[in-house]
Amino acid sequence: MAKRTIPDASRLTGWRKSSHSGSDAGSCVEVLDGHPSGVPVRDSKTPHGPALVFPSGTWSSFVTAVKNGELTA
Repeated sequence: MAKRTIPDASRLTGWRKSSHSGSDAGSCVEVLDGHPSGVPVRDSKTPHGPALVFPSGTWSSFVTAVKNGELTA
């Protein structure tokens, strides 16, 4: 089973913010493409903090559901 957390996400390079993130210092998530264990996701305000690693298929399903408006607050 693949590791599902990365204790210090700053050790990885290539993070990108969501295209829906604003330019202010608000709450943003960053993702990293091409990681062998899945899709790491971290809070942009704490780059040295942990990242959660989601299986690629699970992350893809989540992004699709968000784009389709299938999730409610």
